[in-house]
Formats: sequence, structure tokens, C-alpha cells
Amino acid sequence: MSIPRIAIAPGYTISRILKGGWQLAGGHGPLDRATALDDMARFVEAGVTTFDCADIYTGVEALIGEFLRSRHGRPAIQVHTKYVPDIDTLATLTRRDVEAAIDRSLTRLGVEQLDLVQFHWWNYGVPRFIEVARWLNECRTAGKIANLGATNFATAPLREMLDAGVPIVSHQVQYSVLDRRPSGAMTALCEEKGVHLLCYGGVAGGFLSDRFLDRPSPAEPLDNRSLVKYRLMIDEVGGWDRFQEMLRVLRAIADRHDVSISAVALRWVLDQPRVTGAIVGARHAGHIADLCRVASLTLTSTDRADIALAQDASAGPSGDVYELERVPGGVHGAIMRYTLNA
Repeated sequence: MSIPRIAIAPGYTISRILKGGWQLAGGHGPLDRATALDDMARFVEAGVTTFDCADIYTGVEALIGEFLRSRHGRPAIQVHTKYVPDIDTLATLTRRDVEAAIDRSLTRLGVEQLDLVQFHWWNYGVPRFIEVARWLNECRTAGKIANLGATNFATAPLREMLDAGVPIVSHQVQYSVLDRRPSGAMTALCEEKGVHLLCYGGVAGGFLSDRFLDRPSPAEPLDNRSLVKYRLMIDEVGGWDRFQEMLRVLRAIADRHDVSISAVALRWVLDQPRVTGAIVGARHAGHIADLCRVASLTLTSTDRADIALAQDASAGPSGDVYELERVPGGVHGAIMRYTLNA
């Protein structure tokens, strides 16, 4: 079964499963460019035609641009990038700085217009995000950007941007059976304003998979940044033993449908209100068959109730979207890299 498509703006459709790009940047192990390019083609052939990347994912925009050029154009391919200004430049950013960053993404990708630019702001204590978002919108009206999105904003500042007239069509957030922070106020705001949720972390960097079922917690140091990030999230839900309880519930559901734990976890995310797409950071094309099974999977009311019961037993995480990650000196914030856009 091919991956379903959905519209997130008039005349603009995406695949409901998106190929993530963070795992192709630094800190995730060695990268073979030829293999990565071949994998991109195989994902597109399977219906995963929407790629997610960022200006701060080192080398990833250029890699996707190389792929686009190899296809002599880009029919039926959508590329979502981000604009993430460095934390130490927020107070001094100019309109020209913003335009230069967009021009740089256009050059790296080798396109005349960016399909979607997702805006992030590190520090709300520097209250210029509406001003900068409006400059991005000027780039949109000039034709350099087709659609504007946001990523990892808390509910209140996202509402401020929307109320200020910034035409945000989507918001990228972390969302999984382990991390349900978007499910409350954020989902309500997106429902009110017609904003689509594009969600990463649905398989928690691979932790939500059969690979870790009934296994001890992996020894440190962990293999890559993604595992470090999501191992911290497992601590938030109550630790490794509590996480194993969730995996066993997901395995029981997977057995009923003859699919993998990861397929059940991703299907749950896609079924949540306002969720339009799930971003999957698959490093290789071996995951494609599993992703196609996600598209055909239908969770029953019993399946959903079993997951909810396991979630109710967990400790957290609580709070707004990306709130833990913004705590100065916190364990989540300590792994962030705030100055990759220099």
C-alpha cells in the first residue's frame, strides 16, 4: 500500500509519512552519500515524497539538493526546511539576515521556491519572534517561500504569531505514545486556528521498536544524539522498567495485527487530532516495508484503550511543547546545539 497524501495548504499536499533529515547530519554515525541518495529514491518510489530538513542540519539541505538535481527536477517531491537563527543573534537579527538565510537554503536545495519553512525561536525572553516571522512572511510574498510553518513553539507564543496575522499552516512538534505534551492546549489551539501538526519522535529514535523489548537499558555512551535525546524522555515517563511495560503493550497490539511495535507507535501518532504527518528519521530504506504497513493499519478501540491505560501509569513528561528542552542547565537542554547557523 502506498503512503496516503493530505493537503496542508490550498494546492499543496504531502505524504502523511515524511522522511526526516536530522539523522543524516552530524552526531549520528558515518554517512555514505551514495547510499543515502539511493535510499531517498527508494522512499519516493514507495510514496514517501515529503522530506524534512533544516538549515542547521549540517549538510542535509545540500544532500537533498543533490538528490533533486539527480532527478532532473523534482516532480512530486516536497522539501520542508527550517529557519533556526542562533540563540546569540536573536537580539540583533535584521531583515537582511533573514533573507540571506532563506537565499542560502534556496541555493543549497537548488530550487526557486521553498515548499515550507518552519520557524524556531530559542529564547522567548528576546521578544522579537513576531517581527522575525513577519520578515519570513515578506519572503513568502516575494515568492521565495510557498508556505510558512513553525517548530517547537509553546502554545502562547504560537498563538501570538497567529493572532498577529502570520500565516502559519503547520507546526512541527515531538509527539509519541511516550510524549503527549501536544495533546492538550497545543492541539486545541491548532484546531481553533486550522494549523496542522507534523510530528517527529513517533518511534523515539528507535526505542519504540522490537529491538529494545525485554532488553536491559543500553550502556552509555549511547551510539548517537538521537538515542541520547530519547533515552532522557524514557526517564521522564518513569524509567526503563516503565518503558518496558509500554513496549509489552505495544507488542501485544502488534501481534493482533501482524505488524511491528514501531508500526503501532506511528499509527497511534497519525491518529491523534490535528496530526497530519509523522516524520520518521529512517537512516536506510530497509524501513520502507514497515512504513507501508503503518498506512494500512487500523487500531481498534481496544488497542487504543490498552495504550491509554499504559500511558496513564507513566509519570510524564508534563508541561507545554518543548518546555523541558528550554530549561537552562536542564538535562534536556544540555544536549541542544544553539549556534549551528553561523
